[in-house]
Amino acid sequence: MKKIAIPVLNGIPSTHFGHCDDFQIFDTEGQEIRNSVTKKSPTHQPGLLPVWLNELGVTDVIAGGMGQRAISIFNQNKINVYTGAPAKRPEELVRDFLNGTLVTTENLCDH
Repeated sequence: MKKIAIPVLNGIPSTHFGHCDDFQIFDTEGQEIRNSVTKKSPTHQPGLLPVWLNELGVTDVIAGGMGQRAISIFNQNKINVYTGAPAKRPEELVRDFLNGTLVTTENLCDH
């Protein structure tokens, strides 16, 4: 079972991980989405979001862009990070990920 988090701003995937309003979190099993919840993002502080998502049991994060510090913290907690995700609905990103068809480009964040 995987728990996949996607940063969301105004209902669509946020291009910058640290400046999202919410996280849409998907519980999956095999190639199926079992559940989806939206969690309000805590106030942005460097390093806080990776720790918070780890506490929620997240196994994977799909984002448009993310700073190197956040990526490092996720890696230390054995959470997989996929940056450069396209601007699709969160459900579509998760389905692509589960089907092995998620296409990412370069990280959209430069810090």
